[in-house]
Amino acid sequence: MASQTTKTTDPSVQITLSLLQDFFGAADVPPFAVRLWEGTIWQSKPEAAEPARFTLVLQHPGALRKMFLPPSELNLGEAYIYNDFDIEGDIEAVFPVADQIMDERWGKMAQVRYGKRLLSLPRTGQSRPGDTGARLRGALHSKERDKQAISYHYNRSNDFYALWLDQRMVYSCAYFASPDDDLDTAQQRKLEYICRKLRLRPGERLLDIGCGWGGLVIYAAQHYGVDAYGITLSQTQVDQVQQRIRQAGLTDRCRVELRDYRDMNEEYAYEKIVSVGMFEHVGEALLPTYFKQAWQLLRPGGVFLNHGIASVMTATALQESSFNQKYVFPDGELVPISTTLRIAEASGFEVRDVESLREHYALTLRHWVKRLEAHAEKARRSTNEVTYRIWRLYMAASIHAFKTGRTNIYQTLLAKADHGDSRLPLTRGDWYA
Repeated sequence: MASQTTKTTDPSVQITLSLLQDFFGAADVPPFAVRLWEGTIWQSKPEAAEPARFTLVLQHPGALRKMFLPPSELNLGEAYIYNDFDIEGDIEAVFPVADQIMDERWGKMAQVRYGKRLLSLPRTGQSRPGDTGARLRGALHSKERDKQAISYHYNRSNDFYALWLDQRMVYSCAYFASPDDDLDTAQQRKLEYICRKLRLRPGERLLDIGCGWGGLVIYAAQHYGVDAYGITLSQTQVDQVQQRIRQAGLTDRCRVELRDYRDMNEEYAYEKIVSVGMFEHVGEALLPTYFKQAWQLLRPGGVFLNHGIASVMTATALQESSFNQKYVFPDGELVPISTTLRIAEASGFEVRDVESLREHYALTLRHWVKRLEAHAEKARRSTNEVTYRIWRLYMAASIHAFKTGRTNIYQTLLAKADHGDSRLPLTRGDWYA
């Protein structure tokens, strides 16, 4: 039985407490607490031996109304980023609780029962600015609109990302030998692992489609002696990568430009191609264009490593997050790995290896969230309060998605055989030497 310490007979307090009891009183989740705007504490499991994993802080009498009227993932997310409620403690532990209330408790009868009480709460809370979410123009996945979408996410502030990424600013899934690995070690291991999968050799030309802040192109040029070329649609990334390339003394073997992959026309120019964390921005309708473009750019006997997040076919009811679409990755699209492989094969590629790194991404995101929270004040100063909350929420939600198997991530090695000769060894032994 849940309990509360009540300090007032305010009707809004009593209504809120009754709703909390109905929403969460029987929830099969770790213990948590709710603190109301005037100090009342409600506990989900007051008899539990373990302490509350987190505390939801309702900031005003109309907080639950903002959160659940109407009930949707987008509404709940907006209530958090605009501070109708806050989350103190382990934000990762919030999502099993959110699952229960969003998945199980909003049938028609429940909506009538809860809706009357929610409507009786006051219309309080701060106004919500209309320009915080993405506002893109043009046809879906046109070059100009894709540039807007990438700029919306990545042009926040290089200083903001540097607060919680590793020292190379690798904004993609790391590769852990142990859950205890630090982030820098795991990200360097990922870069090394990719270079080994590609079997890079000195003098080869490597194309990185969606190079981010340049961690892979710089690493490959430094450690494998390749001529590395990266492209991105983010000007802030280009500016920082070019500076890093100059500092590393690699201007003769490494360069990065602001360029759309569809504008590449150097046929058979690269022995190796890689794309890490860009694939999610392409869009399902343009995947044939994406793979055909890589096929044309790759020399016979070359390989293409595609690293991207995938949806899960069995989770048919799970659509791309409306919150992520509006506030995080506008126009981002996830497809099942089977769709990716089918289109890659139709473009001429031979599928040589597919590896899931799902658990690795959950570990990576946990590092990012902890580092972001540790630098919360600096993050707010380099961007703003809403941006800090958006990134904290979306990354914590992503941990839950990868942990529960709702989302996956794959590295797929694709070969462009030369008259049947893949030029690949019989085993993967050199990857792990």
